[in-house]
Amino acid sequence: MDILGLLNGFGSTFWIIIAFVVALSIIVAIHEYGHYIVGRWSGIGADVFSLGFGPVLFSRYDKRGTKWQIAAIPLGGYVKFKGDANAASGKDADAMQGLDEEELRHTMHGAPLWARTATVAAGPIFNFILSTLVFAAVFMSRGQIGDTLAVGELRDLPPPAYELSEGDEVRKIAGLAVPSFDAPEAFDAFASAIPVTTPLEYVVERDGREQAVSGPYPYPPIVLHLAPKSAAYGAGLEVGDVITGIDGRAIAGFSELKEAVETGEGKPLALDVWREGETKAFTLTPRRVDEPLPEGGFQTQWRIGIGGGLAFEPATEALGPVKAIWGGVVQTGVIIEGSISGLYHMVTGAISTCNLTGPVGIAQTSGAMASQGAQSFIYFIAVLSAAIGMLNLFPIPMLDGGHLVFYAYEAVAGRPPSDKVVNVLMMMGLTIVLGMMFFGITNDLFCP
Repeated sequence: MDILGLLNGFGSTFWIIIAFVVALSIIVAIHEYGHYIVGRWSGIGADVFSLGFGPVLFSRYDKRGTKWQIAAIPLGGYVKFKGDANAASGKDADAMQGLDEEELRHTMHGAPLWARTATVAAGPIFNFILSTLVFAAVFMSRGQIGDTLAVGELRDLPPPAYELSEGDEVRKIAGLAVPSFDAPEAFDAFASAIPVTTPLEYVVERDGREQAVSGPYPYPPIVLHLAPKSAAYGAGLEVGDVITGIDGRAIAGFSELKEAVETGEGKPLALDVWREGETKAFTLTPRRVDEPLPEGGFQTQWRIGIGGGLAFEPATEALGPVKAIWGGVVQTGVIIEGSISGLYHMVTGAISTCNLTGPVGIAQTSGAMASQGAQSFIYFIAVLSAAIGMLNLFPIPMLDGGHLVFYAYEAVAGRPPSDKVVNVLMMMGLTIVLGMMFFGITNDLFCP
């Protein structure tokens, strides 16, 4: 028996679980706190604020009489407001009988329509706010590239050694003038015109004067991003690896790697990978993935799950908070739009339903992102928070969107739907939610 292998496997699973619990707990805590604090501001009292379900591990009461608790099953959470029969905000008719008008006002079901609507909508809204602020913080920490291309940190690349140095302002590469980053089309044309070979001549400004130095091909086949659950991740590639050969053929550019993957029609690829001064051999099989198109819809491609970039980290300038927050808003919108588009295309059969992942897949992704560093993990939390906020707005009873539909009916009809109808719809909603979870877990276990 391979005891060491079992221990390594256990350790990997342990950290995947930890990463998943941390990510989900942060998102759930923010979501439920949104319900709680807006409910409190709206005059609705809360009996219980729970992070997790099941047996209570820790609890305390605050001065308002709310019980704050951590429960044993960290797969969600809830706020039980006054007048609620359960965590899903079902009405406790017996408990509400005999309450006077002032006491009813402080229950979820006796509060004005505006207060209930604001309280329910606050959960997803707080998820979106969390995503926006995290994205903004990431953008501010990264900064923005200036008008000119300047060399920041040099990446670790295979020999030969290059004369390019940190602080150099790049004027030309291989005789081609470097355009401004503000002109993306011109920059794309410039990048595609550079010969795919190394070394290349760079003309740089250094210490106030221009000089020619040797430098690498600017877009080497280096692994800067590694997609969780991808072929590259499964094969053991790591961030920082440089792919120097495919099927015995030397390559110098990321475009050569991309072409080999896309035209190989899924056949296994033998990769030579340079890592910390040593060349290692890997074999992986590209996977079919459905990718969103800028104009809408999806396109199926062969991918191995890595992202590249420049041979050096470009120098950046500080990004102001207003621009960063606006960037966070835009990025949150992109996540929401992509999630809705993906679900629509799965329902219509345009893309595979294997694109829908369940808790196992989310846990694996959490662990994979955590293994790539704190910033990647925090960014993943923001992505997941936006997706969960969007899903909670679906008009399904049991979810926040379902409650908002009930409130919309009440606003139009002038009266709430009957308790009997609500209870039937809530059971139907529970069936739908459990069915979606089962479908997601099935995908986690059986999809390639």
